[in-house]
Amino acid sequence: MTKRKPAKRGKTSKKKPAAPRGQPARVRLAPEIPLRQGLVEMATIGAHSIFGVATVAAGLVVIAGALFIAWSLRPVPAYSSDQVTVGSPFAVTFRVDNTNEWFPLSHLKIRCVVEGVDAGDVSSSQVPARLEPGAQASFTCPLRPADQEAAVRSELYFRSEYDAPGPGGFRLTANVGPFVLNTRLLPPRWTAKPGKD
Repeated sequence: MTKRKPAKRGKTSKKKPAAPRGQPARVRLAPEIPLRQGLVEMATIGAHSIFGVATVAAGLVVIAGALFIAWSLRPVPAYSSDQVTVGSPFAVTFRVDNTNEWFPLSHLKIRCVVEGVDAGDVSSSQVPARLEPGAQASFTCPLRPADQEAAVRSELYFRSEYDAPGPGGFRLTANVGPFVLNTRLLPPRWTAKPGKD
């Protein structure tokens, strides 16, 4: 009689049966979240989004407000005229005022422009280069002489150019006018045209 050898006991690898071809493998689905928990999570995400948008909007409002305040505090020259007494109505002394209480008018250049009569367009260099806050300076417009009748039909503008306060070195411009020769005042003088500031 032949003896059977005992079967070796060891690790046996059991192969999982392969899924039959043609059938997709099963996908494990995540467990469903309770409705209340889902609503809370959605509300949290929405609140974070709204907070982010509100923060950006508030930042833009602050920047716009700062720019508006800086622009409204900029110095702007104001002009007035002495009385016209003799000679050409254009040969009169004008005054420029720095009405700003905080900033000077630096490197101020003024151009006198007349419309309605051929009096020329001349830059005036008789103004101080710097007008301190609240300061005033006098100047004349070296325009061609004209009689009062021609001057009454004319309009006078002052075009100013000066440095913006603070760093940056960019130039600001201000166009002030029109001024007309007011013959109702005795003696006449140049005043802002009615309805214009």
